[in-house]
Amino acid sequence: MPYNPPFTITQTILRQVAEISESIGRLTERVEQTQSLRLRRENRIRTIHGSLAIEGNTLSEAQITAILEGKRIVAPPKDVLEVQNALKAYELMPGWQCTNEAHLLEAHNTLMTGLISEAGCYRQGGVGVMSGDKVVHMAPGANQVPRLMKDLFSWLKSCDSPALIRSCVFHYEFEFIHPFADGNGRMGRLWQTLILSQWQPIFIDIPVESLINQHQAEYYQAIRESTVKSDCAPFIEFMLAVIAKTLIEVQSTTRVEMQVETRVKTPEQILALLKKNPYLTLAEIASHLERSPSTIERAVAKLKQQQKLTYHGPKKGGYWEVLNND
Repeated sequence: MPYNPPFTITQTILRQVAEISESIGRLTERVEQTQSLRLRRENRIRTIHGSLAIEGNTLSEAQITAILEGKRIVAPPKDVLEVQNALKAYELMPGWQCTNEAHLLEAHNTLMTGLISEAGCYRQGGVGVMSGDKVVHMAPGANQVPRLMKDLFSWLKSCDSPALIRSCVFHYEFEFIHPFADGNGRMGRLWQTLILSQWQPIFIDIPVESLINQHQAEYYQAIRESTVKSDCAPFIEFMLAVIAKTLIEVQSTTRVEMQVETRVKTPEQILALLKKNPYLTLAEIASHLERSPSTIERAVAKLKQQQKLTYHGPKKGGYWEVLNND
């Protein structure tokens, strides 16, 4: 009989899925408009910092940025290697299939190479999840892991629930099985991102892990509550709330980015437009570029001050000249 993880679709989950689906549509449109590599890089750094900080990594976002840029930093070698591995894993992520178990092992090998001897292999011994000095979850025996993971991937392939729900269920079940000797937390979060990104590619650049890092206690509480209830609905609700909040933050950041890009590109667009038609009025330029008249007036005044643009003839009926200052 096929394995089906126990989870209840609550009214809260249905509402969250609907809200997130609407939000991701708006955000995708905005990100496509900005095409900002800087914004995407910043989100990737936040993602890696958040996921590794949960596991005790001490490096800051600034230090992770330095490593990404090939600079040397003073930090514990283990922490540096964790970041280097994570950067590589997120770079390789688009080439992995979320339903391919071999790809999961490859991803774990990428994340954990040089950190543990069993990188890329399921654990051979018992493992427990600790909270301080207390064991809060004893994972299934090592001899059960291959079967449990095979069942989980079979479910993932056949499940027709929305990706938002599937990704949360997989994440919880993965953490319950705890298939690896180490790296289970970062792998569970990475694989949820992969599942979501194969539904909506923009999720590769959304730093959900950063917000989980800010709510670690609630994250582990949701896992414990789901285990006690034998129903991962509490974990689904927690993760969907985190995703929804992250999307709001990213939308706000993207809105600012769009405003910055608009300010940066407007002068170039004005010059390009006037090269084609030097007889346009300021009102006509504003209409063509879909900018306010005041924005165009300020940009033109600055271009004239920079000696990139000049006007010849009477106020009405004259023409513009784009100056070559090279």
